[in-house]
Amino acid sequence: MNRRRRRPYAAAAVTVACALALLATPALTLQAAAAPLPPPPPKKTLEQVRTEIDVLYRQAASATDAYNLAEERTEKQSAEIVRLARMIESGRKRIDTLKAQAGATARAQYRNGGIPDSAQLVLTGDPQLFLDTAGRLREGAKATTDLIGELSRAQAELNTYASEAGDHWTTLEADRVRQAEAKKEINGKIAAAKKLESELAAEERERLRRMEELARQQAQTKWLGSGILAELTTEATPEGREAIESALAQVGKPYVWGAEGPDSFDCSGLTQSAWGAAGKSIPRTSQEQWRLLPRVQPKDMRPGDLIVYFQDASHIGMYIGDGKMVHAPRPGRNVTVAGAGSMDILGIVRPN
Repeated sequence: MNRRRRRPYAAAAVTVACALALLATPALTLQAAAAPLPPPPPKKTLEQVRTEIDVLYRQAASATDAYNLAEERTEKQSAEIVRLARMIESGRKRIDTLKAQAGATARAQYRNGGIPDSAQLVLTGDPQLFLDTAGRLREGAKATTDLIGELSRAQAELNTYASEAGDHWTTLEADRVRQAEAKKEINGKIAAAKKLESELAAEERERLRRMEELARQQAQTKWLGSGILAELTTEATPEGREAIESALAQVGKPYVWGAEGPDSFDCSGLTQSAWGAAGKSIPRTSQEQWRLLPRVQPKDMRPGDLIVYFQDASHIGMYIGDGKMVHAPRPGRNVTVAGAGSMDILGIVRPN
């Protein structure tokens, strides 16, 4: 009986507890909603934005150079493999021809008791003539055999080299694929830089442009203040003048990553194209131009020489004299003439 009486009280207790929980929930929600939101991150200064944009574009330039170099090396190795394959095929055909000739000679000698067919023609009663002719023919046969041996050895070496070249191509192709993956990050960096600029108001973008120009002017003034111009020659070689004329003819054309002209350029695409117009082939990327072209002291710089910028050699321009250079600056900018000392100079290289 007692058990039956207690059950309604237990059920009532549970009901009250649930009701209290439900009543408490909105209060907690209201309390949470009333909590202050975290403060927004501080807005970047325009100088911070300018620095960040510069870093992003330079990182993209380095990644682009690495990809272009990997692609160039892979293409060259592919061409080398094709060249070796042709040499091997040509050598194989020549060996087959010589073997056929040697085999025909051997069969003829066997049929005639060891006397070559040609020697049979001189059997006219002159023993000395016969012996001389037979000796020469045997020497010819031996020379053919020796040549086949030499060609076979060369062919074996070619096959070994071709195998090594194929392995090297595999390594280069793997590097190219890695750089292609890295190139995807380039677009992300460019997009990030463009996004930073696009988020600025028109007035801020104009201020940003003026800040960039001011920074370049200050660097140029400092460079000229060193007295460098007094040491530099104004004379260019005939090829250098041609390269300068070609580069200046591109002023106003847009910068595009990886572009080599004729409608757009990146920095090293411009210098390569200009020197190509002057009849001189130079490497494709700014880093390879810095690594492979002869270096000169700043005091010995002359018009037509290439100025390499930043510690990672991620930018390059062509000196045109009077303390100026022509270059393709970065995405969103056009090929232009600027102060040669307007950026951090790594060194000078000379294509001719």
